[in-house]
Amino acid sequence: MDDAPDMVRVQVSYARPERQILRELRVAPGTRIQDAIRQSGILTEVPDIDLTVARVGIYGKLKPLDTVLRDGDRVEIYRPLVADPKETRRRRAQKEENKKAR
Repeated sequence: MDDAPDMVRVQVSYARPERQILRELRVAPGTRIQDAIRQSGILTEVPDIDLTVARVGIYGKLKPLDTVLRDGDRVEIYRPLVADPKETRRRRAQKEENKKAR
């Protein structure tokens, strides 16, 4: 890719338990999150990602798809939650209570 000084370096990442994808890109200034994701090729490699419903962020902070990227940003595509975190905590607490009651 071109090493022009006006290019912005970004990373695009997507992870599943069995596989992680991390792509480093140089994009034009003004590139938005959705553009970088498309340019990364991840959508072709993982066709079940639907950007109309997927949540995305930069370094763990949720961001809209039209957020303009800055040099050094890491775009993260988040998977939907498999379990409700509140329900998981309730089950874990109930399990601990049952252990104590024995």
